[in-house]
Amino acid sequence: MELIRMAGRLLPTRPSGEPAELRRRCASLNRRKRNRCLSQMSDAIANPKVARRLAAILAADIAGYSALMGANEEATVGDLKAHQMVVLPMIGEYGGRVIDTAGDGILAEFGSVVNAVECALAIQKTMAERNTNIQPSRRMQFRMGINLGDLIHDDARVYGDGVNIAARLEAIAEPGGICISAVVYDQVRKKLPLTFTDLGAQSVKNIADPIRVYRIDAAQLGASASPLKPALTLPDKPSVAVLAFNNMSGEPEQEYFSDGISEDVITDLSKLSGLHVIARNSSFTYKGKAVDVKQVGRELGVRYVLEGSVRKSGNRVRVTGQLIDATSGAHIWAERFDRDLTDIFAVQDELTQQIISALKVRLAPGQQGQLARKKTSNVEAYGLFLRGRERALLMTKSNGIEARSLLGRAIEIDPDFAAAHAYLAFTRVTDYVNGWAEVPEQSLETALDIARRAVAMDEEDPYAHFVFAIALLWNREHDRALAEIQRCLTLAPGSAEGFLAKSNIQYYMGDATGAIDTLNTYMRLDPFYPEVALYFLAQAQEALGQFEAAVTTLKHRLERNPNSATSYALLAACYGHLGMITESRAAWAELKKIDPDFSIDWRHRILPLKDAKIFDRRLEGMRKAGLPER
Repeated sequence: MELIRMAGRLLPTRPSGEPAELRRRCASLNRRKRNRCLSQMSDAIANPKVARRLAAILAADIAGYSALMGANEEATVGDLKAHQMVVLPMIGEYGGRVIDTAGDGILAEFGSVVNAVECALAIQKTMAERNTNIQPSRRMQFRMGINLGDLIHDDARVYGDGVNIAARLEAIAEPGGICISAVVYDQVRKKLPLTFTDLGAQSVKNIADPIRVYRIDAAQLGASASPLKPALTLPDKPSVAVLAFNNMSGEPEQEYFSDGISEDVITDLSKLSGLHVIARNSSFTYKGKAVDVKQVGRELGVRYVLEGSVRKSGNRVRVTGQLIDATSGAHIWAERFDRDLTDIFAVQDELTQQIISALKVRLAPGQQGQLARKKTSNVEAYGLFLRGRERALLMTKSNGIEARSLLGRAIEIDPDFAAAHAYLAFTRVTDYVNGWAEVPEQSLETALDIARRAVAMDEEDPYAHFVFAIALLWNREHDRALAEIQRCLTLAPGSAEGFLAKSNIQYYMGDATGAIDTLNTYMRLDPFYPEVALYFLAQAQEALGQFEAAVTTLKHRLERNPNSATSYALLAACYGHLGMITESRAAWAELKKIDPDFSIDWRHRILPLKDAKIFDRRLEGMRKAGLPER
């Protein structure tokens, strides 16, 4: 935001007076009036006597600076000053001039576009080197934008769309990255040994026409650049991330309640086809951290971020929410609800409805009624459900046992609580898949029975269909499983877990191409997807004969989870197909260290393959490497 303020406000008013004089008039006003006053400087732009020049503009600021300040203000200021002492002189070394350094921002101009880009590269590489000796939580990374444009300047400042566009490019850049406009790209692409990624035309605030943006590829920027994830472009419909609501109750054990409210809002919003909603797994990544909303928007690829808090005290509850435009930091909507605890369901409805209204989302026929549906009317059952759901989603044996106890008590209070039945069924499926059940077949049969009952209780509960689909898949009823997951996605078009389950079903039915397409949709809804999603992608790539791609994917998965025996097994098979026998046997050796009793034959028998031949390609790879197939 400092860079936007540097650039000035350019509004179509025509006051009298020179820019310097207007600035002096504005100086004594309060912030709001000062901004309005400063906007009158647009007259200087319309005045042909005002000096103009063509220049390359470099805009930069520190990613997550507000969060760093919130964590340790004194240390952050000290770190920033130390970095500036090294970085700012570099601008002069490359023939540039520092225009402003408000807050954590830098605005500089260069007579040469090539010099501007070379300077930005040098700064990012320098920062990468400096960050290697700094604790990760205290590292500072510049985002940079470079544009070439006509500048209007007076005795102290510069103005114009050329500056504004540079600031907007900076906002698009990743931490440690550089984004440039098309005009800069045209000037430097043949003069500098760089590679670029075309991010396409981007619509940015206060600029009438979309701007074509290019990103300088991360390999040329040093260690501080984000190496793998490309910048996420905004969807073609309203997009929002719901962060975990803060627990303001003063009791850590009430965390489940604030988390539950947040998750229910996500669930409700994901039912709307006209809205792109980030999955809980990704939005809850920021829980307990001081967040930079702009950074959240960039990392998750959303326009809006919803923050909130919950204070539960006795029979009273206070829920607050605020919707923020992540591109500008502007507050779009805010509300506070003070109610009796028994009104918590009405509060959730009002909160969701007001968010929808603020985002100007049009509801499809029938969606209004679906949003108004209640899971239960009993507050005690609801509290037990929230705690049980939280445990069930952790997917460990002990948490599954605890989840069944909590969900069972919720069902005793409200026997028609469909969502509680659905999550109870989910714990049984999890037991079956992971081999935790004493009698696996009985556990799966129980899951099918409970999930079927949940669907019958509430045919319009997406999660009930989701769990039923998974249970049917592992029972090898593939066509019914696909029909159930399609019903889930009809009821909740933004359900990330629905797309993940559909991808799995498609793979086991033999449609690896469809599985990858669906998985890509899922990953956009859950940008911080769990590492197991990479395994699902790799097995689909392997089924299509894309062995090199599968190897790359599996390596990424093993970086995040080095103890995945199944990943090493698939990696060994892929290496076998590629004729990399030494690597294949090394992968198998790692697998046996992790799980000495691992059996390919057992995996073959337990996986719910519609056609056993789907697994033959994997066996062939093992055979080529001379590895055991059983």
